[in-house]
Amino acid sequence: MPGVTAVHWTPFGPDRVELKGAGAAVRQIQGRAGQTVPRHEHPFEQFVFVISGQGRLECEAGAIPLEPGTALHLEPGAWHSAAFTADTVLLEVNLAETTRS
Repeated sequence: MPGVTAVHWTPFGPDRVELKGAGAAVRQIQGRAGQTVPRHEHPFEQFVFVISGQGRLECEAGAIPLEPGTALHLEPGAWHSAAFTADTVLLEVNLAETTRS
């Protein structure tokens, strides 16, 4: 029988809130001012939406400013890193992410 799962999304609440489905996951990610995320890549397709804050994403295409309203599409295997200059809230949508915990 189909079900419904609910989570509470609170800006600047826990560092990560996640809602997983059979073939996708949605996450709210909290980046703190001064935090950096080292270069990495994912085996899945990812969409990222900047809700609030500020920073910079580095990728093969160069530097991309992260500011409210920025939307990103990362193909599987696309390397990227990030640096946050202010407390930042991101919304990630990860597709075909059934094996990650």
